[in-house]
Amino acid sequence: MAGWVGLKDLLIAEVQQRRDEACLVEGFLERIEASGDDQTALMAIYAELSALKPKQPNLNEPNELADIRRLRPPGPRKMDKELSPEQWSDKFYGAWLGRAIGCALGKPLEWPNFMAGSHGRAGWENVRLWFQGANAWPINDYTPGHSTAKEQYGIDLASWGTESTRERIAYMQTDDDIRYTVLGLMMLERKGQDWDSWDIGKLWHEVLSYQQVCTAETQSYLNFSQVTYHYGEQTRPADWEQKKDWVRTHLNPYREFIGAQIRADGFAYGAAGQPELAADFAWRDASFSHVRNGIYGEMFVAAMIAAAFVESDPLKIVEIGLSEIPANCRLARDIHKAVEIATQTNDQLTLVENIWDAFKHYDPVHTNNNAALVAASLVFAKGDFTKAISTSVLGGWDTDCNGATVGSIMGASLGAKSLPSHWVEPLHDTLYSAVIGFHPIAISECARRSHDVFLKLKQKK
Repeated sequence: MAGWVGLKDLLIAEVQQRRDEACLVEGFLERIEASGDDQTALMAIYAELSALKPKQPNLNEPNELADIRRLRPPGPRKMDKELSPEQWSDKFYGAWLGRAIGCALGKPLEWPNFMAGSHGRAGWENVRLWFQGANAWPINDYTPGHSTAKEQYGIDLASWGTESTRERIAYMQTDDDIRYTVLGLMMLERKGQDWDSWDIGKLWHEVLSYQQVCTAETQSYLNFSQVTYHYGEQTRPADWEQKKDWVRTHLNPYREFIGAQIRADGFAYGAAGQPELAADFAWRDASFSHVRNGIYGEMFVAAMIAAAFVESDPLKIVEIGLSEIPANCRLARDIHKAVEIATQTNDQLTLVENIWDAFKHYDPVHTNNNAALVAASLVFAKGDFTKAISTSVLGGWDTDCNGATVGSIMGASLGAKSLPSHWVEPLHDTLYSAVIGFHPIAISECARRSHDVFLKLKQKK
C-alpha cells in the first residue's frame, strides 16, 4: 500500500476529503471501522466513496487552467521593471537563500506537538514554549537543539531536523522543500517551457526514490508507475489527460494538501516578474498530484514569488498571488480572511493565535491553513525578513514548508545583500539536496542557474 499509512487510514482521510467536496459521507467512517483490515471490503467502500457526487457542483473550483483563468480577478500578468544584471543576480541568490533559511528554521519543529499541538495546547504555543525554554525568545535565530520545555511540557524536536538546529547548522540539509526547488530548476533547464504533467512524473521517477515523497506525492508517484508500466519505454499515452486524473486522485485523499504548494519555487524563479507564467508552470506541476485548492496553492505561491522579484509591498504581492486563482474558491476566501487578521494586529502572538483559531479545522498539512499563515506572515512583517520567517514558523502546522515559502518570497523581494548575516552565514553557501548533481552544491550556484534559466525564457518571449 502506498504512503506511510495503510488502506484503512487512507479511507478515513478520504471521507474527510469527500466531505470537503460537499459529498454526503454519513455512515462511511462506521463502515470502515467495522471492516477491520479486510482489504477487499475496504476497497469496495472506497469504490463507493469515489462514486459519490457533491450535493451541488462547485463551479468556483475548476481544475483546468482555462477555466481557472476565467474565474480569476484582474491582475498584472507580467511586470516590467528595469534591474541591472547585478541586481537580478542578487535577487535570485536572495530567493534561494531565503528559502533555505526559512526551511532550516522550521525543520526541527516539523513534529506533531508543534504542527498539531499537544497536551491541550495549540502548536504555536508549543513553539513559543520551546524557544522560551532555551532563552531564545523572541525568535531571532535558528531553532535551539535543547530546551527546558522538553522536560517541563513533554515536547520535543523532530529527530530528522537536528542538523538544522542552532548549535549544529553548517549547511542546508536535505529536505523535500529544497528537493522540489531543485527539480523545478532541472525541468526548466532541460525543457524550457515545453513540458507538462507527464514530464513531471518522468522526472520524479528518474531522480526521486519512493522514500523521498509523501502524502499526495507518494500516491501519484505510485499511480504513475502503474500507468507507465502499461506503456513500455515511458511513452506518453494519447489519453494521458484522462489517465492523469486517475494518477492524481486514486487512493489519494491528500489531493488538496500542501505538497504542491511547496513545489512552486524553482518554476517561479524562472518566471521572475511574470506571475501569470509562474502560475502556468505551477498549474502544470500541481496537476500531476493535486486538484482544486491543492492546485491553487501552488499557483498562488508561484505568482507571489514571481511578483516579489519586482514588487516590495507584501500586501500587493499577496494580491498578485490571488489574481491567478479563482476569486471565489475556498483558498481565496481563506487568504482574504488571513490578510484581514494580519492588518488588524501589531502583536505577533495575537496574530498566530487568531490565525490558528480561524483555520485549525484543517489538517496541519492542508493547503489552505498553511497558505493563510504564509499570507498573514508576509503582510504582518511589512518587509522585515526575520519577523516574516519567524511568524510563519511560530504559527505551527507545516513549519518548514511555511518558513521556506515566506523566506523565498522575502529573499526575492529584498535580495541576498539585505538578508541578515546571522541567518546567511551558518549555511556556508552549501546545499545538500539528495539529488544527483545537487548534493552538495553551492546555493549561489543554484541561484546562478536559475538566473540563466530566467534569461533564456525571457529571450524566447
